[in-house]
Amino acid sequence: MAVSGAKERIDAALQGWSGITSQPHRFGGTEYCLGRREIGHVHGDSLVDIPFPKEVRNELVTAGRAEPHHILPESGWVSIYLRQASDVDRAIELLRFSFEIAYQRTTK
Repeated sequence: MAVSGAKERIDAALQGWSGITSQPHRFGGTEYCLGRREIGHVHGDSLVDIPFPKEVRNELVTAGRAEPHHILPESGWVSIYLRQASDVDRAIELLRFSFEIAYQRTTK
């Protein structure tokens, strides 16, 4: 069910973004941060979790671009299950969106 190589593909994409660092995530997987702000984390080749302001999260879920977070469904977090290659593309796109929001907040 997971997409083989998804984590490596996501990691390669994010490492090219200015200011992004990675480290082990406290619940497993790899966490990506801009400064001290987490922009998301990857659980192997099967799942990506990304934080957003609640309004943005609601729009993404309503549009079918992400699912409510698998453990905290009422939070601003979303989950993307990596079942096919297009899910990896969507995860990178939404991680980029999270990065842009974090970048705007750090430059204010």
